[in-house]
Order: sequence, then structure tokens, then C-alpha cells
Amino acid sequence: MVELFYLFGVAPENVFWTDVSEREKNLVIANIYCKLPGSNNNMADNIIIFTDLDGTLLNTTYEYNSAMPALALIERYKIPLVFCSSKTRSEIELYRKKLGNDHPFISENGGGIFLPVGYFEPDKIIPAHERTLSNCYDVITLGAHYGELRTTLIRLQREGFLIKGFGDMSTEEVSRRMGLSTEEAKMAQQREFDEPFFYEDKEGNLHNLLNSIKQKGFKYTKGRIYHLIGQSDKGKAVSILIDLYRQKYGPVTTIGIGDSQNDLPMMKKVDISVVVQKPDRTYDLSLMAGSKPIKAEGIGPEGWNKAMLHLIPKLLSQSQVDN
Repeated sequence: MVELFYLFGVAPENVFWTDVSEREKNLVIANIYCKLPGSNNNMADNIIIFTDLDGTLLNTTYEYNSAMPALALIERYKIPLVFCSSKTRSEIELYRKKLGNDHPFISENGGGIFLPVGYFEPDKIIPAHERTLSNCYDVITLGAHYGELRTTLIRLQREGFLIKGFGDMSTEEVSRRMGLSTEEAKMAQQREFDEPFFYEDKEGNLHNLLNSIKQKGFKYTKGRIYHLIGQSDKGKAVSILIDLYRQKYGPVTTIGIGDSQNDLPMMKKVDISVVVQKPDRTYDLSLMAGSKPIKAEGIGPEGWNKAMLHLIPKLLSQSQVDN
């Protein structure tokens, strides 16, 4: 069926669909892409995708239905899809299970890299950072430990800054303010390397707060809300993984896709950077400088889907030409 679509020079997602809901349409398109011929000779091993979750692959209600066609294409060609998120290990594992993803992932804004045991050759994982074996993962720790972050946030509060971290909040409050279920909120509070916080002070005092964080030897970043972090970021974690993939596959083409300020370090490290639209259909201006990313047309997973369905066939075709 998919051959018929392309015979007439049109991709299935661009067909005019009538009397079909958006979800039904995406399920049909995903099924079409799943029927593409499988990859031969690991033809897609040279493509690696690093993706943010909240606001990018996931919409504001944490759903990814709009991205199903592209996810099916990625699965069909066995392209490594690496989650690179501000979410915790537990939260990311939930989505890895939902999507059948068994690739490495990066948690809490680059604080930790989780490598499934056996995914890379053990002697290739250089322990330049703290490395532990935990729950079927080789864990490379880049971030500050959560206790240090909590101590620093409390010091900031005592200096008079009106901020409230996840560690100050009940599970019910995290659930309400972040739009998460109770179980998801519990997972979101299982922090290891990053403390999300709400800034509740007057706008004029924000500059002083951010300076105070720097003076204490820590950094901050911003996704949906602010995050207090150590010296880690998504870019440092992505660089380590890219090196590991190069050792495994040789030359690779890397894609990074996100929506917020905390994704900028990741985008600076990849070959192709993509930014999706915010719910108000604007792009985060902090991502527009330097790397000149591709602007995906669509909010969150809708834009994610369009960008991947455009880029992946193009890269696969190039790979076939090169081989």
C-alpha cells in the first residue's frame, strides 16, 4: 500500500482524509509505515536521534499520538531513539516501556546517562565520570547529587528568594501544578541530579536569583519551569553518547529535537537540530541563535512527526547512495 502512495508522489500523511479522526488517521499511517521493507545490512545504523520529551515528543497532556507515524518509521528501520529529558529515570522508563524503546537515555537535563548493560562493549565505556551498575544499567553520573541541590535551594530560600522546589511540595501539589497523575507525580519527585522549582517572586528579582545560583557553583536551566543543576547539561551527555555510537557504528548522522532553552546544549552537539512549536505556535527564541535549527511546523509531537517524516527518508536515501 505504501508503494502506491509514493508511486503517485505523495506521502500518506499528506493525503486528504475524510470522516476519520486524527487518532484513527495516525494509526492507519503508522500501520502503513510499519509495512515498509525492513532495514537491510543495518542500513540505518548511521542515524541517531536525540529527543526531548515534554513539549516535544509529548504534548501538554503527555500524549504522543500525533507522532505515531514517525515512531513507526523509526522502529521499522531500527534507528536508535535516545530520550534526553528533564524527567527522572522512573518517568523515562515509563515511556520507554510504552514505546518499546530499549536504547540508552539521558535523565534530568544531562545529569545521568543510562546505558542498558551489553548495549555497548564494556571496554568502550570510558569511566571519565562516576560510573555505577544499577538495575540493568551502566550509569554515568555527570550531575550534582540531589542532596547538594536541595541544600543549595534551601540556602537560596533563606536568602529571601521566593522559590519552591519539588522537594518542598507534596505529591498532590506536584500533580496539580504539572498536570500529572498521582503516580506520575511520585515518579517526578524521585530526583537524582536536578531540582525543578517554581519562581514565585517579582520579575525584577529573577536576575539576582540566577546570579546567586552561579555564585554558589551551580547552574540553572529552563524547560516548562526552572531547574537547579550542577555543571551538567544535555549537550555534555549527548557528546558522550555520540562518541560511544561512533565506536559502535563508525560515522553517524545525529539529529536533536526539542522545544525549550534546556535543549540548546543538545542542539549544539548534533548534526541536524530541529525545534518544534510551543502551544501558542511560536518558537523558543533561545534556540534560534547559533545552530540555526530546522523549524518544524506543528506544536510538540505534531511538529516532531512532520520533521522526522521529512528527514528520515531523506537520510536513508542518502545512505543508500553513499553505500
